Amino acid sequence: MPRDESETGPEGGRRTSAAPPRLSVVMPVRDLAGYVDAAVASILGQTHGDFEFLIRDDGSVDGTREILHQWAARDPRIRLFESDESLGPAESSNFVVRHAAGQLIARMDADDVAHPDRLRRQLEALDAHPEACLVGSLFEGIDEQGRRVRPRDRSRLAAPTAFAPFPHGSIMFRRAAFDTAGGYRADADFWEDLDLYRRMAAAGDLLVIPAALYRHRSSPHSTRLTSSRRSVEASIDRMYRRVAGEKVAGRRNRRLKPDVWLSLGSTLLWAGRRPGVLLPLLRRGAIGMDRRSLAIVAWALWAEISPKTLRYCLRLATERRDRRIGARFHDHEVYRWEPV
Repeated sequence: MPRDESETGPEGGRRTSAAPPRLSVVMPVRDLAGYVDAAVASILGQTHGDFEFLIRDDGSVDGTREILHQWAARDPRIRLFESDESLGPAESSNFVVRHAAGQLIARMDADDVAHPDRLRRQLEALDAHPEACLVGSLFEGIDEQGRRVRPRDRSRLAAPTAFAPFPHGSIMFRRAAFDTAGGYRADADFWEDLDLYRRMAAAGDLLVIPAALYRHRSSPHSTRLTSSRRSVEASIDRMYRRVAGEKVAGRRNRRLKPDVWLSLGSTLLWAGRRPGVLLPLLRRGAIGMDRRSLAIVAWALWAEISPKTLRYCLRLATERRDRRIGARFHDHEVYRWEPV
């Protein structure tokens, strides 16, 4: 194996059992030294403990790799791969899946936290529903310090939508369906998860557990926010246009959908920061007189003036929606999500 794509850990970082694992947990990571401890600990502390844990350090320079070495030295389930070259979100995700031995794959994001019962609940869901190829869970949002800032929202399950009600890091899927769909695609970097789901839906049902088995962190260290801003904006614009069935070829230097700045600004808002998206939205957004455009401009203006009150009102509205719809969705059942 090339020097810059080495695998480390006790006994190669493999499980002590000779039998191949049924479940592999996979986690690419780049420059998340402040959060990776919590992510790794939440997987190693699962009530279902029979799995291998593949981690790829995607060219970190902030001390993340040293932290991962310490974890790999302590737990033989960890298989740590490291490289000085960053493959990017899609290809680093393909790498860990490609090297996994399990027929079931659970994704984990390195700045998030999994509920202790997450893997057990998802395994049970896939076992009970052989027609399903993927299961995710609803989530609670946390900020940089790990404080709960965003409540669960079961209303996300109540109406058809093009966007997944679960975060990328919460999913478990069948390896065969992933391979049939062709894995992650690099031309969908920064929305490679949604692109994958839409293709996997042809292979089987996509399920959602309404319990919040995942804590999704909003922080300025998100890959979307630390990568080239113009590249990320262009990619997110492609996402919205493809979902809407619009033409995306030949759009260089044209104005972008206002939703781009809502998407990027929301991460900073829930991280406790001021999004600062109003000016780029006004300068480069394809703003019309339609209700959606005006609502996003109003959101960006409010976020600029008082992000604290905007967070409070959004949190209150989410809690009310969740309470109103909650009786329809039970934590110990699963529900189908079909992207529209």
